Amino acid sequence: MDTIRRRVASLYLWPQNFEIQILSGSVGTMKKPVGILQVKVVRALNLLKMDLLGTSDPYVKLSLSGDRLPSKKTSIKMKNLNPEWNEDFKLTVKEPQCQVLQLHVYDWEKVGAHDKLGMQVVPLRLLSPHQTKGLTLNLVKNMNPNDPQNKKSRGKLEVELTFKPFREDNERFSGPLNRNGIKINTVGKASEDVPIHRAGLLLVLLQGAEDVEGKHHSNPYALVTFGGEQKKTKLIKKTRDPCWNEEFQFVLEQAPLKEKIHIEVMSKRTGFCLHRKELLGHVDINLDDVVYNGRINEKYNLINSRNGVIHVEIRWRVI
Repeated sequence: MDTIRRRVASLYLWPQNFEIQILSGSVGTMKKPVGILQVKVVRALNLLKMDLLGTSDPYVKLSLSGDRLPSKKTSIKMKNLNPEWNEDFKLTVKEPQCQVLQLHVYDWEKVGAHDKLGMQVVPLRLLSPHQTKGLTLNLVKNMNPNDPQNKKSRGKLEVELTFKPFREDNERFSGPLNRNGIKINTVGKASEDVPIHRAGLLLVLLQGAEDVEGKHHSNPYALVTFGGEQKKTKLIKKTRDPCWNEEFQFVLEQAPLKEKIHIEVMSKRTGFCLHRKELLGHVDINLDDVVYNGRINEKYNLINSRNGVIHVEIRWRVI
């Protein structure tokens, strides 16, 4: 042990920190979603004047701590120090006891960096599941309580927050449905406690592919298209058997019955080549089984590919 301590100590340049990464950032080590945070950005009051004409062009960026997804943004309200948005957003929650909602208000600029008007955070542990909480937040410059600039009034931001946890994973939808999308029990009556037309989260994990090969290059990546959104995996060079292990999320207002998700495996040149992109195969996956069973984990033969196969896991989490 003394030898180990000396070797580790020699790596330090005191007083700097030496960080050792134990777990990778792969999907297998990341926290899984446990619910949806619904955020309504209502309005702001008495914002700072940043423009020469004594006004600002504010918008709000919102995100959850520890989330690698891009921030959500409200629309821009031109020349308004008391803007009203009344805009709704949904964010995926992984650790409600640890995560905080981060709200940043900016003054939009046509050229150059956007000026910061103020910010505030809300710990999710303050929220009770399924109960909407209205908050009026005093904007500050930063979260340093000793910064004298935080004593300056920067206006207020009004928001409404609702945390909706997912229902238990072992709840499954099965059996015939009535025209309202509610399961019928064995005596022909609707079972009101198992409605399927609920909001939820569709999670698509692209684990990898096998035997995908282009005519001119094989640098595969995958495109996932659903509901007008498109997600893209990383590109892996010079392989017929890529391993992506990437997960994508789609927040939906109701279960995706009778809908399909479209996945394409593409190849893109990395050097000089006349053929910049190639389609290596595609597949359309019906989502009915995901809704009724909660999860599918299958390998699918790619259309327009000689032997190509893609490994996909899809889960449906209901709130």
